[in-house]
Amino acid sequence: MVKFDIRDLSVWFGPIPAIINLTMEIYANEILTIIGPSNSGKTTFLRMLNRLNDLEAQFKMQGRVAFDEKDVTTLDAQMLRKKVGMVFALPLPLPLSIFDNIAYGARMHGIRNKARLQEIVESSLREAYLWEEVKDRLNISAFKLSGGQQQRLCIARTLAVEPEVILFDEPCSGLDPISTAKIEEAILKLKQHYTLILVTNNVKQAARVGDRTAFFLSGGLIELDKTEKIFTIPSDKRTDDYISGKFG
Repeated sequence: MVKFDIRDLSVWFGPIPAIINLTMEIYANEILTIIGPSNSGKTTFLRMLNRLNDLEAQFKMQGRVAFDEKDVTTLDAQMLRKKVGMVFALPLPLPLSIFDNIAYGARMHGIRNKARLQEIVESSLREAYLWEEVKDRLNISAFKLSGGQQQRLCIARTLAVEPEVILFDEPCSGLDPISTAKIEEAILKLKQHYTLILVTNNVKQAARVGDRTAFFLSGGLIELDKTEKIFTIPSDKRTDDYISGKFG
């Protein structure tokens, strides 16, 4: 099942092109990893999927991005972002307790029942592989968690509003290998219930978790295929050169 259908997409910020004539499909319940050097359009593409680029000055687009066969530009942006959540490179917990960080979104959507909120908080933290580490201290400030724990808290906060898609923009940048491994483990498990799109500068991470991998370069999609093929016999020499570290 196609979750996102992107056709002839081009994006500019003022006169500067960020994405050039990109066409691709993203399937339900897959992990799509996106790799490429800096300024290749990866994050811009990710932000197109839930219309975060709309917030940028001088943003302009051509082409079509469809979510469940509906043009995203025709959808209410806030409702779209509820269905298509995003986890950023730097964890951004709210200045609240662990519990209230997770419950915040549910409360914003009208859930007030305490038992239901507790259920949402526990299930979201379990899915983010954080519950066992924080279950006895849910009332402490989220800022007292480690960086890796804060990032998993942000994943749990995204899960709490019951999205269908989760966008990850380099979620492990700056994290130690143990924290990175825990986030990757969570991502692999989440595929059972969500569509996951992961932008990463770590090609080894893309190889570990991606079902398919897309290689972006200078705003264009160079290659998109099963991850195993991308990392063993890529079709384009530029993909091979990037993966082998010859540039980027």
